[in-house]
Amino acid sequence: MASPSKPSSRAIPSEMVAYIDGGSRGNPGPAGYGVWIRDGDGQTVETLSQFLGETTNNVAEYQALLAALEYATAHQVKRLAVYCDSELVARQMQGRYRVQSPDLKPLFERAQELARRLPQFSIESIPREQNSFADRLANEAMDRRPSRPPRGKPGEAPPSDDSSAPPIPLFRAVVRAGKLQPLPPLPHLEEGAEYDVRARRRTKPQK
Repeated sequence: MASPSKPSSRAIPSEMVAYIDGGSRGNPGPAGYGVWIRDGDGQTVETLSQFLGETTNNVAEYQALLAALEYATAHQVKRLAVYCDSELVARQMQGRYRVQSPDLKPLFERAQELARRLPQFSIESIPREQNSFADRLANEAMDRRPSRPPRGKPGEAPPSDDSSAPPIPLFRAVVRAGKLQPLPPLPHLEEGAEYDVRARRRTKPQK
């Protein structure tokens, strides 16, 4: 594969090619994804990458696909061709494999929804060696894992580290009577503080 060029300053093209990759060190473990978006002439349009926290390889692969699809739909691309080295993701999106994992189903459904918004969409699996740049982006994202500050001596406060992101509290909740009710066990949340909440439906409501 040719070395990637610098991102193009031209107008966003109507046709794009995206090389995507996601990975997890430990599976599950620290994870990230990388996306290399090119135009029809092979020029780099954009590179995307993100650290995902603790998750699995397959979830990271789907997050990479979602990043490419969201970029394409946001820029009203007419045709998007995706290449990845995950045969599972490619064949599930092609309808050749069933999606049985409860962790992958909402990601798959979101990807299908975004793909339907594009006039033309395709996805194919390729050998890992042909996806080296997206793999590098994914590994760079995993390298951005927030580090814990070193412990000090007993009785001393640990040194401050402004570059370390605070841990994100995660918990499940259920909607009852139009209200979101957290389910135990709950993390420690500060009384009176405001929190941003991102909701992802895990199961379909029972009828």
